[in-house]
Amino acid sequence: MNRTAVKDAKRLVIKIGSALLTNDGAGVDRDSVDDWVSQIAELLQEGKEVVLVSSGAIAEGMARLGWTSRPDNIHDLQAAAAVGQMGLIQCYETSFLRFKRHTAQILLDHDDLASRQRYLNARGVLKKLMNLGVVPVVNENDTVVTDEIRFGDNDNLAALVANLIDADLLLILTDKDGLYGANPDHDPLAELVTEKRANDETLDSLVSESSSNLGRGGMITKLQAARIASSSGCSTVIAGGRNKSVLLDICAGKHVGTLLTANERPIAARKQWLAGQLQVKGYLVLDAGAIKVLVKQGRSLLPVGISKVSGKFGRGDLVSCVDDDGNEVARGLVNYSADEALKIRGQSSDAIITILGYRDHDEMIHRDNLVLN
Repeated sequence: MNRTAVKDAKRLVIKIGSALLTNDGAGVDRDSVDDWVSQIAELLQEGKEVVLVSSGAIAEGMARLGWTSRPDNIHDLQAAAAVGQMGLIQCYETSFLRFKRHTAQILLDHDDLASRQRYLNARGVLKKLMNLGVVPVVNENDTVVTDEIRFGDNDNLAALVANLIDADLLLILTDKDGLYGANPDHDPLAELVTEKRANDETLDSLVSESSSNLGRGGMITKLQAARIASSSGCSTVIAGGRNKSVLLDICAGKHVGTLLTANERPIAARKQWLAGQLQVKGYLVLDAGAIKVLVKQGRSLLPVGISKVSGKFGRGDLVSCVDDDGNEVARGLVNYSADEALKIRGQSSDAIITILGYRDHDEMIHRDNLVLN
C-alpha cells in the first residue's frame, strides 16, 4: 500500500491515545474530540467505514475523582476506569450527535478475541454497526481485567480490532508527528520516517532505547501494533493528532505521518491464514450447484448447498468442503455447529429460524471466511 492506496482505503480503525485525548491527563479535551469527530463525520459522508478505538477512561476518571497521580492498586485503576468511561462515551455521543450520527460503546478484553465464538460475535456486531452507519467506540474493558490494566496503551487492541473487521487501514494518532530516525525530543534535526514496510527490521533500532516504558514517544507499542495489523494485510499510519485536519489529510493521500505498509491485501492475508494455520474439525459435502457457486462466482456457502455433514465442530471452527468423491473444494470458518448444520443442511436460509428457533447468519460459511483449494 502506498499513499494512493491509503486514499482508497474504505474501512478504517482510528486509535486516539490518552495523552492526546486528555490533554496529557487533564481530563477529556472536548475541543479536540469535537475536531476529530468533525473529521470522522466527513469521512463517513464520503463512504468510509470507521471504528474508533479510544483510550482515556482512566485519565478522565482520575480527573473526575480529583486524583492527581495515577494509582498502582488494581481496584483503584478499575474504579477510575469505570467512572471515566461514563464521561468518555458521553463526550463522543454528544459530539457525534451534532452530525446526526449514533455511537455504540464496545468494551473488549483478551478473552473476547481469544474465544472463537466471542471473536465471531464481536466481529459480527462491529460489522452490523458499521452497516447501520453507527460509529463503534472501542476500549478495553478495564473495569474487569485482572492481569494488566493497559493493553499496550490500546495500540495492540486497535491492531487486533483492525484484524477483527478486515480493516484496510489503521490510523494511530499520537502526540508525535510519526516515527523518527532519532528521538525528536533530544535531537531537533531528527528526520521523520515517511514510509517503510511494517516488518522492516531497521525500525527496531529506532524505538529500542527509551527512558519511558512505552519507548520513544510510545513508538514501541505502535510499531508492535503495526506489525500485528500487517499480519492480516492492514497498513498503518502513525501521525500527530494535534495537526490540523490530520485524518482528512491522511485519507486524501497526503504525506502525513509515518506509513508502515503490509505485504498482503486484507482478504488475501486472511485467506492465507485460513488455508494453512488451522486444524480442520469436520467436513461438509457440497452438491454440484454449491460447488459451482463457490468456484465460479466467489459466493458464500449457504445451508441449501450442503448434502452431508461429518465431524464434531463448533461455531468458528475450520471445516473442509468436499465433493461427493471426497475431493476438497474449499475450507472455511463455519457460522453454525455440527449439530446445527445437520438440522439445516439442504434447507434455505429463510428456514433456519423455523428449524433452530434463531438465525444468526444466512450463510454456513461467509465468503470472507472461505478459501478455495
